[in-house]
Amino acid sequence: MRLVHASSCRAGWRDIGIIEKGRIKYKERYNVENMILPIYTYGQPVLRKVAEDIDENYPNLEDLIKNMYDTLAHSEGIGLAAPQIGLSIRLVVINLDLISDDFPEYKGFIRTFINPHITELDDTETDTMEEGCLSIPGIHESVKRPTRIHVTYLDENFQLHDEWVSGYLARVMQHEFDHLEGKVFTDHLTGLRKQLTRSKLQSIVKGKFSCNYKVKVKR
Repeated sequence: MRLVHASSCRAGWRDIGIIEKGRIKYKERYNVENMILPIYTYGQPVLRKVAEDIDENYPNLEDLIKNMYDTLAHSEGIGLAAPQIGLSIRLVVINLDLISDDFPEYKGFIRTFINPHITELDDTETDTMEEGCLSIPGIHESVKRPTRIHVTYLDENFQLHDEWVSGYLARVMQHEFDHLEGKVFTDHLTGLRKQLTRSKLQSIVKGKFSCNYKVKVKR
């Protein structure tokens, strides 16, 4: 997931100071240099597959997680799912520490989610917010989502977590976990907005777009 602009989230993610701070924090935590993976863009078949659970024997898992954090920082995002780097497995990394100046509750929030599943959506309260996606460069649309969800996942130590999540984190989780179900945020659009994005999405499929990070388009 990629933050769009200040009006959508109280945080200007494209501010270069915030971006650089994020890269430094990633490197301080993982002690790695840039291991940047290409982002698979809209049209790639892997983005439409339901991802599979993994176990602690998955090959080079620790290195993969490190590479995903580096890729996330380089791509100026706050969330990245494994299908976005071409792997149909249930693995997501999220960094909300980068918006902690505006959301103090997310100070230090840099977390890995292994085999995450949303088990319940509490749709008694919803909100609408503009979203963007590293796999869909140049398209930003308002998406309505529940503000509270129940999730299960494993952390990096394969410890089980079973919890209710609310607020902005719940939105980010829904956006990223959608990728594990073969969905993208534009699937949630309806009516005229959905029609208006079709030509833009086809342009991405054809490679007719620009962005400032490495990508892998459908061939």
